[in-house]
Amino acid sequence: MSKQIKSVKINDDECVGCESCVDLCPEVFEFDEDSEKAVVIKPQGGDEECIQEAIDTCPVECIEWEE
Repeated sequence: MSKQIKSVKINDDECVGCESCVDLCPEVFEFDEDSEKAVVIKPQGGDEECIQEAIDTCPVECIEWEE
């Protein structure tokens, strides 16, 4: 059996561009100047604790795990 890999995604419609996720996990999230929203640059393989903290910190709850 292979282990299911979790990936992280951002709901673009809900993101308000606060950059809290970028500040917490710059290796996973990046701020896109054009859209003025955060984007996931490393959907898999990031530090899960860091990503979970970003999920918990997001003021509009637009970051989630996807299996």
